[in-house]
Amino acid sequence: MTLGAFQPDRPVAGRTHLVVEWRSGTSRRSRALALGLRMTVRPALGVYARSSTLPWPYRLVDWAALGLRPLRGTRRRRVRLDGCGAEWLRAPGGEDGRYVLYLHGGAFVCCGLRTHRRLVSRISAAAGATMLAVDYRMLPRHPISTAVADGLHGYRWLLDRGVAPERIVLAGDSAGGALAFLVGLAAAEQGLRRPAGIAALSPLTDFDLAAKLAHPNARLDPLFAPGVLPVINDLADRASEHLLLDGRTGTPLSPVDGDLEVLPRTLIQVGSTELLLPDAELMGQALAAAGVPCRLQVWERQPHVFQAAADFVPEARTALTEVGRFIRAAVPAG
Repeated sequence: MTLGAFQPDRPVAGRTHLVVEWRSGTSRRSRALALGLRMTVRPALGVYARSSTLPWPYRLVDWAALGLRPLRGTRRRRVRLDGCGAEWLRAPGGEDGRYVLYLHGGAFVCCGLRTHRRLVSRISAAAGATMLAVDYRMLPRHPISTAVADGLHGYRWLLDRGVAPERIVLAGDSAGGALAFLVGLAAAEQGLRRPAGIAALSPLTDFDLAAKLAHPNARLDPLFAPGVLPVINDLADRASEHLLLDGRTGTPLSPVDGDLEVLPRTLIQVGSTELLLPDAELMGQALAAAGVPCRLQVWERQPHVFQAAADFVPEARTALTEVGRFIRAAVPAG
C-alpha cells in the first residue's frame, strides 16, 4: 500500500468493506514524544531483548503506574472473573446501555489495570460507555490461550448480567488488540452472539514476523527495535503455546488467520511509522475480504499506542474522539 495515496473515507479499490483514512499532521508534542521514546524506551527494550531469559519482574511495570489516575469523577470497582480479576469503570458521561470490554497491551507479558486506567477512563468518557477492563493472565507463566479465555470470561460476565451482545464493543491496544479479535473469534466458536464492534489500537494481528521485520518501519519505529518481536515468540514457546489456541478446534493463534466473517464492524488505528503497520493493513484487508466493514486510520508518524498520551499529545485526543464516535455508532443510545 502507498499510504499517501489514500484520502479520508475513500474505499480501497476492490475492497468495498475497507475504508482507509490517512490522518496527516504531526504536532511538536507528538514529535517530542517519539523522540523521547526513541532515546529511552527503545534502548531499554533492546536490552530486554538481549536478556529475556533472565527472571524479569514483569508485574512491577503495572505497580510502577500507581500514580496514573483515571479522569476526575471516574467511578470504579474491582470484580472477579473465572481465573483473573477485572475492573468495572465509568467516567463522567458513561451510561448504562453501552459497554466496552477492554484488554490492555503490554506484549502479553506486562502492564495491567493501573498502566491503562487513565486510557480506559478516557475511552469511557469519549464513548459514553461503561468499561470492563480485564486483568488477564500473561506470559511467561501462562500461555496466550489463557489470556483469550480470560477475555472470554469477561464477555460471558457481561452477558450473564443481562447485557445484550449488541450493546458490547471489544477493544484493546497492541497485544490487547490481538486479544480483542481472538475473543471475538472464540465467542463465535462457543456459539455466543457477536458483539457490536471491535476497536483495536495498534493491534498485533499476525504472529508471522517476516513481513514486519522486512518492512521499512522496522528501522523507523520509535518504540520497538526489531529484536523485540522474536523474544515474544520465544516466550510463547516457553509457555508451551503452539500456533493453535485449542488443538481440538484448530483455532488459529494469529487473529488474521481466523474465520473473520463472524466478527463485527471494526475500527483499527495505527501510526504510519509503527512496526505493526503491516499487521494493521493486513487485518483490514482480511476483514474486508471476509465481508466485515473495517475503517483503518493511519496516523502520520504517531508512535505505538499514542492514544495513551492524550494528556500531552493533541493527535491522541483526536484519535480517542474517533474511537468514541465509532463506539457510539456501533451501540446507539437507547
